[in-house]
Amino acid sequence: MMQVTISQRRQTSFNLDIQLLERLKALAKRENRSLNNYVECVLSDIAFGEPNDITAASIRDAREGKYIGEPLDPTNAETLLKSAGL
Repeated sequence: MMQVTISQRRQTSFNLDIQLLERLKALAKRENRSLNNYVECVLSDIAFGEPNDITAASIRDAREGKYIGEPLDPTNAETLLKSAGL
């Protein structure tokens, strides 16, 4: 028999800028999701999506303009595979 996990939920309200709300609605519609589901997922990613140390270092390097190896060329399969270590 399959176990079902039920998460606790609490209804809440926020005051949002009208333009922000319209943008969120458009993004949710584009992904065929409810506004509630879209906003909850975005907030969950922000709140719980902390990168590991290696990923965090890569993000810092990218933000500082540091690159490892040759620039990635997604139009060339050979260099793409080489950059992936394959």
